[in-house]
Amino acid sequence: MAGMARPRGKMADKTPPKPQEKRGGWLSRFAPGVRKIVSRRETPDNLWVKDPDSGEMLYRSDLEAALWVTPSGRHMRINATQRLVYTFDDGEYEAISSPDVVEDPLKFSDGKPYRERLIAARKATGTKDAMSIGFGEIAGTPAVAVVQDFAFMGGSLGMAAGEGFIAAARAAIERGVPLVCFTAAGGARMQEGALSLMQMARTTLAVQELKEAQLPYVVVLTDPTTGGVTASYAMLGDIHLAEPGALIGFAGPRVIETTIREKLPPGFQRSEYLQEKGMVDRVVARADLPETLGKLLSMLMGGRRQAA
Repeated sequence: MAGMARPRGKMADKTPPKPQEKRGGWLSRFAPGVRKIVSRRETPDNLWVKDPDSGEMLYRSDLEAALWVTPSGRHMRINATQRLVYTFDDGEYEAISSPDVVEDPLKFSDGKPYRERLIAARKATGTKDAMSIGFGEIAGTPAVAVVQDFAFMGGSLGMAAGEGFIAAARAAIERGVPLVCFTAAGGARMQEGALSLMQMARTTLAVQELKEAQLPYVVVLTDPTTGGVTASYAMLGDIHLAEPGALIGFAGPRVIETTIREKLPPGFQRSEYLQEKGMVDRVVARADLPETLGKLLSMLMGGRRQAA
C-alpha cells in the first residue's frame, strides 16, 4: 500500500535480548563445591626464606631444622626464645623475669614517641625488652643464660636491658652456677640518653660480683655486637666464643673507613679476624655451641678460680 514504509532486510526481533552470562573461566562450569576444592589456596608468606649470600630460596622448615644456618654457612639472626631452646638440654629451661623499670623517663621523641616504639617492638617480638633470661642445664651443667635479642630495637642497651643483665648475674650467684651471655646489639639506646650509658658501668659491676663469687662468666658474641655493649660486658668474660661471621666491634666498619679514609682489610671485625688477633678465644658453629659451652662450664666449675 502506498504511504507504508517497508523494513529493509531481516525483520527486527522485538524480544528483549537475554542478559549476557558472566564468564568465569573453565572452573565456573563445575559445581560450587568442586570449584571450592580446586580453587587456589593461599600460600604462607613465610614459607620460603632467601639466602642473603647466594640469593637461593630456602624452605623454612629445612632452615629451622638447620638452626637457621644456611647451606653457605651464614648464621642468621635468631630470637631470644630460639636461642634459649637451642642452648639448654632438650630445650627445657626456667624463665627468669627481669625487674620493671620506668619507661620513657625523658619523654623522648625522634619523630615517633619512644613509648610507641616500645609498644611496636613488644608486639613484634613478644618480649618485654631486649634481654631474656633462662635457667637450666647446658650439656649437663646447670647455668643461667641471658640472651640479647637484636630484633628488639636493635638489641639496644637501655635501663631494662641493664636490669635484665644484672638480674641474670644475681640469679647465677643465688644458684651458685655460671652465667652465659649471648650478645647482639647496635649499642646504647639513644631514647634514654645518659641513663642508657650508665648501664655500661652497672653491668660491669654485676660481672665483678660474679668474680667475687668465683663463678664463671662466658660470653658468646653473635651478629652483630657493637657499640657500648662491646665496650662493657661483652668483652669482660672469662672466655669469649663467637658464632662464625659475626660482626664484632665498637664503631662499624663504614664509620671507621670514613674516619681514616682507608680501605679496611677483608674480614675486618668479623669473628674469624678477631680470633686471629686474639680478641676471641674460639669461633664455634651454632650446632656445636651447647656441647662446647657444657665442656667449658664443667671445667671451670670443677676448678673454681680465686677471686680477682
